[in-house]
Parts: sequence; structure tokens; C-alpha cells
Amino acid sequence: MKSEIYAAPQLGADGDGMFLTDGKLVLRGDFTDMLPRLKPNRLAGELLAKAAKIKNTGKSPTAVDATAGMGQDSLLLAALGYDVRLYEYDATIAALLRDALRRAARVPELSDIVSRMRLFEEDSITALGTLDFKPDLILLDPMFPERKKSGLIKKKFQLLQQLERPCADEAALMDVPAVEAAGT
Repeated sequence: MKSEIYAAPQLGADGDGMFLTDGKLVLRGDFTDMLPRLKPNRLAGELLAKAAKIKNTGKSPTAVDATAGMGQDSLLLAALGYDVRLYEYDATIAALLRDALRRAARVPELSDIVSRMRLFEEDSITALGTLDFKPDLILLDPMFPERKKSGLIKKKFQLLQQLERPCADEAALMDVPAVEAAGT
């Protein structure tokens, strides 16, 4: 197998917003490509939607996406009615996500959904210990180290893997005793 050498990923911007490129691959945060998945009949069938069902408590449910990445899972949760706090510690990925949220706010079909999403550029392991509320749901979907026998990840995420280290501290992500204490 011939390996290709790519340049280090660089941020850029054009009339369509920010993007990340290594000269061959291009990644741009864009929630409009998720519009078909947000239709009620499709949204209900999403695995995340099935897992995130909570009983009606009379208030908007809250979620923390502790590994936000490009925010697609958070968008699904917000479409389900959750108020979502997104945590992303990588400054480049956070900039792409912030730009995607800004642009989505101008799209009528997305504006209400993204109004329930708030991005925090910080490490969620630290942030989870300082929350002043108990979230109804904490989403953990970290990028795991490459496995030798699996195929390549989707091309758009290959750029992200060049930027962000795979999850090295899964145990710390799972250990959230302070979050439990915040709600008591």
C-alpha cells in the first residue's frame, strides 16, 4: 500500500466560511447536510434519539456533549429539544464548530435548533467537575486510537485525527462524581 504525505492541516476561510485543509482533503463544518436526518420521521429513528429519550419532566432537558468535535451529535440532541453545552478543547476544531453554528443560525430550518447549543472551548474533564447543574444526559463519543485491522475513518475525519489526539484518558471522561454532586 502506497502512503501519501499530506501537509499539516491549516485553517482557511472563504465566502462559505472557515475550513480545514491539508492541500488534498477539505473539512468544513456544515449542518445543512444533516437537514434530512432532522425530519421528525427520521430523527425518531436515530440511535442517539432512541438512547436519549427521557421522561417528560416539564422542563427542557439538558445535555453536555463532552467530546463535541464537529457537533453533529449535539445537533441531533438539540433537535430533540435538549439544551446542549458542547465542550471542545482543540482550538482549531472549536473555531470550525463555532463558524458552523454561526452559519447554521442563519438557516431558517436550523436556527431554532442551534439556539439551544452553546459551545465552550475547554477541556470537558475539568469542566464536568465545575458544572452548577446536573445534566440529564452526558454524551461521550471520543475519537479512539487507530486500530490495526479496521479500515480508514471517513475522509473528513482524517483531518481531525491529524489535529486532535485520540482519547488517551477514557477513565477520566467516565469518572464524573462532581456532576452527580452538582444535582444533589
